[in-house]
Amino acid sequence: MSELELGRVGLVLNVADDRAHLEQAAEAERLGLSALWLFGGQLELLEPLAELLHVTKTAAVAPAIVSLDVHGVDDVVHLLKVLDDSEVERLVGGFGAPQQAARPLAGLRAFLDEIDAADVSLPAERRLIAALGPRKLELARDRAAGAITMLVTPGYTAWAREVLGPDATLVVIQPVVLDTDLDRARQTVRGPLGFLLSVGGYAANMRRMGFDDDDVTGLSDKLVDAVATIGDADAIAAGVRAHLAAGASHVALSVLSDGQQPGAIEVARAVAAADPTLPG
Repeated sequence: MSELELGRVGLVLNVADDRAHLEQAAEAERLGLSALWLFGGQLELLEPLAELLHVTKTAAVAPAIVSLDVHGVDDVVHLLKVLDDSEVERLVGGFGAPQQAARPLAGLRAFLDEIDAADVSLPAERRLIAALGPRKLELARDRAAGAITMLVTPGYTAWAREVLGPDATLVVIQPVVLDTDLDRARQTVRGPLGFLLSVGGYAANMRRMGFDDDDVTGLSDKLVDAVATIGDADAIAAGVRAHLAAGASHVALSVLSDGQQPGAIEVARAVAAADPTLPG
């Protein structure tokens, strides 16, 4: 399958009760960020995806990911029905294996079979699969437009590109902290990193990338610095370029903050100013 038209850089937004994320989405689009992402943990309902599509004009909108433990094909069909044709064309489906299934990969294959049979306006060419290990990457290559990865190094990105082949879409969701106090920035990363390493296949993938048990259990500086980008706007832009050079099609900035550090839209502004060639 050919690559999705996602552009090079996107932004992960957090759904806010005051709906500030909708204003941020419109501004991110004006800055040239070509895709907007929502983490699946925020999507008890899929309507926030529709809301992002309603307030933007050109940006792709994607979940990372729709949890198949929570949502089924009927929910996806309902989402598509509230979108107009131009919005449907900008929606990208991001899906992952159901973690509560006895055989998660088989459950993901069954979902893909069901959505294919439903004949909805979300063909394989506009679907991505969360993948880290080789079997899921191969499934993403064969049954979707490509893969979504997170907490990975540029070296992993180069390996994943080899597995996917030259034509598939490879999305890297890159945790970033805009803070030149490296110790403070690392502590900001360690909170969500520690949680993620306790679920799914992230810990196994760390070992696949060459980190040892002490790195994983202790959340070492070496590990944090390898899978997140911290520092000033130039450092974040350089981290994006490293993944693009290694074979990523698109890098989505997942901005972490301790409450005092800049949030998502502030980081988007800073990165766009530091390297105007990246957005778009």
